[in-house]
Amino acid sequence: MKDVEFLKTNGIDVAHGLELLGDMEMYEETLQDFLTESETRLPQMKTYKDTGDMPNYAILVHAMKSDSKYLGFTKLAELSYNHEMESKANNTEYVNSHYEELITEATRIIEIVKNYLGK
Repeated sequence: MKDVEFLKTNGIDVAHGLELLGDMEMYEETLQDFLTESETRLPQMKTYKDTGDMPNYAILVHAMKSDSKYLGFTKLAELSYNHEMESKANNTEYVNSHYEELITEATRIIEIVKNYLGK
């Protein structure tokens, strides 16, 4: 597909991503890396959440936050940050009650990126 407007109309701050990553080629490579990482990261996050392993959960949501900030996924970065802070405080109640919101946004972004990259 490769239509940057498609990303923008879906709430992705491409300009911010380009500021950090330099050019579209690097941006698209990083989008692909995000997709690849998400395949293992999301199931691991669920496992850590389900077992109450907040230290490892925090590591994964921190990584998702960082990737999201670099790529201009503003809402996902914000949600990931909240989960990172609460999991570091061992607030399993927050993590459990807000998990679906995080996963819904992550899944939405993954679908947008797949469509954009033609996956």
